[in-house]
Amino acid sequence: MSTSILPTERIAQKILLLRNEKVILDIHLAELFEIETRVLKQAVRRNIDRFPDDFMFILNDNEIDYMVSQNVIPSKQVLGGAMPFAFTETGVAMLSSVLKSKKAIDINIAIMRTFVMLRRVFEDNRELFNRLENVDKKLMEYDENIMLIFEYIKQFEAIKQQELEQKNRPRIGYKISTEQKED
Repeated sequence: MSTSILPTERIAQKILLLRNEKVILDIHLAELFEIETRVLKQAVRRNIDRFPDDFMFILNDNEIDYMVSQNVIPSKQVLGGAMPFAFTETGVAMLSSVLKSKKAIDINIAIMRTFVMLRRVFEDNRELFNRLENVDKKLMEYDENIMLIFEYIKQFEAIKQQELEQKNRPRIGYKISTEQKED
């Protein structure tokens, strides 16, 4: 299968970052392989010893809620209570030993090439990513400093307002006139 039938961009859109790992969810793999998700899961469960935790993991409730909120996966009701599997790059490679059709092998090769391409892009742009991260940190510091300045300005305005109110309030008690009576 050529990558023109299954473009790299389409595969790259399916790759997510979960638990600091680049993964593809079972629902997306099934879509790419053009099989039902249950068929994919069934094949994996039959060969579960080939999928240790660093190859595949099951999403927890918090991760599912986050994925649903980001419109990455359908609601929990659509999932039918089944917890999605997340496959790492090595887990996707292992799928080729489980799904043995020619089409599955071709699609698997395209997916692996996409993972490699993304890794290269990241490595080639690592310095840029680090610089952006540093800029982001500095902006956060500047934001904190600006918020602090605004807080000081509010406090200063409150003090000035109190002083103005104190100055303009009517005095109580005996009033001494500044003019003296002439005899």
